[in-house]
Amino acid sequence: MSGTMSVEEPGRKPATLEAGTDFSGLLVTFRDRLEADLMAWVEAKRQATKAELPATDELTGVLSEFLLRDGKRLRPALVYYSYRACGGSSDPVVMPVAMAVELLHTYLLVHDDIMDHAETRRGEPAVHVLFSDLHRARGWQGDADHFGTSAGILLGDLAESYAMELYSSSEMPEAVRGDVRSCFSTMCQEVIVGQYLEMTAGYRGNLSEEELLRILQMKSGRYSVERPVELGGLLAGAPAATLDALTRYGIRLGEAFQLQDDLLGMFGDAETVGKPVGADLAEGKYTVLIHHALQKLPPAERAVVERSLGNAEVREAEVVEVQRLIESVGARQRVVEMIETRMKAADEALAEARVEGPGAGFLLGLIDYLHGRER
Repeated sequence: MSGTMSVEEPGRKPATLEAGTDFSGLLVTFRDRLEADLMAWVEAKRQATKAELPATDELTGVLSEFLLRDGKRLRPALVYYSYRACGGSSDPVVMPVAMAVELLHTYLLVHDDIMDHAETRRGEPAVHVLFSDLHRARGWQGDADHFGTSAGILLGDLAESYAMELYSSSEMPEAVRGDVRSCFSTMCQEVIVGQYLEMTAGYRGNLSEEELLRILQMKSGRYSVERPVELGGLLAGAPAATLDALTRYGIRLGEAFQLQDDLLGMFGDAETVGKPVGADLAEGKYTVLIHHALQKLPPAERAVVERSLGNAEVREAEVVEVQRLIESVGARQRVVEMIETRMKAADEALAEARVEGPGAGFLLGLIDYLHGRER
């Protein structure tokens, strides 16, 4: 696919954008709006809490700092532009839900870093690390790391609570409220179940590709793409045929997104990705990439990968060797092909949705964006 946003293909209704509103421009415009609205809302909550309970400003202050970090904001953008693509036009309907999705993402990132023992997030100290450092700087008694973990869990819980409050403030029509509530609640539950399945995948052993893809879909694919797109369509009152096509678009692109995450976790640039290359290996993440490598490697070389998988002390030289072994049996190329297949299916589903305008252009441009994604 080309990078242009004016597309005419068999079965596709043209999605032509005005000058200066290509995918990157649309994302930047939305991101600026989201961040301004979200930070104003969170700051108001922070000040209200501080006025009543001054000591809690340490907690809400870290949340504000984390939200200001350089995030892509793709999930809330998908809610917003899917809503627009389906004919929605009311910001009081869509923006609270979009902001809620970003806060839900924040809650999950904070807890994910705790579970993964990750020291950094978006190139800066992870939230639990910030709180551990605060404990040490204040000279408080007790275990600084335990305090950091506990405070990080509380901050994630607070972000989730804020997400629920924002979601509830949407001025959505009563006719769609039930379906939207069901979708939002399901999204929140799926990612938690998926996280558990991913966390235990390495212990279960001998999982099939189908089972791993199911975990991938539940853990990230649905809440990264499928459910945000569905939320936007439901908020706009889109017809069933459009919702079905957009859901298929979201499923395939969500799978591609997570498969690409697995590649970046193993082969990406550490500075660009925002965490050390091989971190997923050290954490023991049993990905589709690892699965294909282990299926094809001879016993001696398979043992090399298995020794490194889940080894928190894995050395850089060992990571390089695992990278070499993964490539040597074609596992990396296999995952690249899986990503391409899913992107093609997403493109075909979007054509069937017959959505239009800048929103449609954004959904189409996301496919091109993922082709060149580095983080």
